[in-house]
Amino acid sequence: MTNMDAFIEKLLRAAKEAGIDPAEVYYAENAAFSAEAKEGSIESYEVSETCALSLRGMAGGKTGYASTEAFDDGAVRMLIRGVLESAALAEAEEQDEIFAGDPEYPEVTVPENDLDSVTAEEKLRFALEMEKSAKEADPRIVKCEGAYVSTGRGTLRLVNSCGLNLKTETPPGGYAVAGIWLVGKDGDSAAVAGDSEAGFKFRDFDPEKIGAKAAAETTARLNASPVESGVYRAVIRRDAMRSLLRTFCGIFSAENAQKKLSLLDGREGETIAAPCVTLMDDPLLPGGFATAPFDGEGSACRTKAVIENGVLKTLLHSRKTARKAGTESTGNARRSVSSPVQVAPTNFFFRPGEKDLDALLSEMGDGLLITELGGLHAGANPVSGDFSLIAKGFRVAGGKQGAPVEQITIAGNFYQLLKDIRAVGNDLEFKGSGIGSPSVDAGTIHVAGK
Repeated sequence: MTNMDAFIEKLLRAAKEAGIDPAEVYYAENAAFSAEAKEGSIESYEVSETCALSLRGMAGGKTGYASTEAFDDGAVRMLIRGVLESAALAEAEEQDEIFAGDPEYPEVTVPENDLDSVTAEEKLRFALEMEKSAKEADPRIVKCEGAYVSTGRGTLRLVNSCGLNLKTETPPGGYAVAGIWLVGKDGDSAAVAGDSEAGFKFRDFDPEKIGAKAAAETTARLNASPVESGVYRAVIRRDAMRSLLRTFCGIFSAENAQKKLSLLDGREGETIAAPCVTLMDDPLLPGGFATAPFDGEGSACRTKAVIENGVLKTLLHSRKTARKAGTESTGNARRSVSSPVQVAPTNFFFRPGEKDLDALLSEMGDGLLITELGGLHAGANPVSGDFSLIAKGFRVAGGKQGAPVEQITIAGNFYQLLKDIRAVGNDLEFKGSGIGSPSVDAGTIHVAGK
């Protein structure tokens, strides 16, 4: 028995003696490395190891929470006192459930990785080489805002007095991310852009390739100008579409729907999107950054289509929202050591189609390619779906990407956008998060420009 096993056992025993029954321990351990290079030198460098634990339990018919980063007798007393006090203050009518567990859990694929063998010196050298190659790629690159490298891995445990004892790595295999942000100038015109790479085998990353791609992305945006205001055909590139999905993913939460913070409450079985749209939540995705065999309540995770061929199949449920809706949990309870159970997606993405970005542009003919969106917090209403966002991109003429565009605002509604999508590309990308998207032909959008 490890020291942590002994501590968890002692804590659960003490909780029961104090009248907290059932009780549950959520333990998270993380090891991370991060470094940033700027102007030819290492700007920052950090190695961290953290571990923290929370106690959740029922006392007097109410659920209480408390957390700690200490693991001694004083922490046991503090956690028990915190649970009792927060339970006494709880006002919610519907309480969270301490779950005994499912009969079986899926196995997750651990991707091949090399993170344990990559030295800190290699990572620092990589960041410097990435910056150097970016600056050498084009004389119009005048400054590096930061070339960064980060790696890490975590462990998650869920143990309760009902007999549940689960453990997983987060994400399986760990993670590696490398990227760079650059400033380009051409006369009076300036542009800021970058590129990044995410995965599980650090030595598969190429600093010269990332640097050169970031430089090309930056210089392509030089001498941008607005277009005339109007209604345009538009393709939304994978990175911009990923930003939109991340902003509006909460509309698929049953928790939000039940609180009337989504317009999808009770609409399962309805057509809410174009036939080419299938939206997946896949916690078992090999190599996913949100891949896990169980959720924050200990429910077994499973792959499901939230939208399938345009039809809303399910909202995302925790055990509490599922009880309220008379259905089963979808395994989408999410929590951290310091926060209670909420509903959130896992690996959440539009299922890719067959056409690449060039084919989407070719079929569109004339219009806009939207590559970047800004003001997502202030300019998007996650309840109504309305958005009015600062955008950048490129003109498209005769199916070919043309001159860069900036200083425009695009306006629309996410619910309507789902219905207007004419085609989904094959360039699905996650870039180090659980939210992913391919490029999409979005039909028409309203643009405010010059």
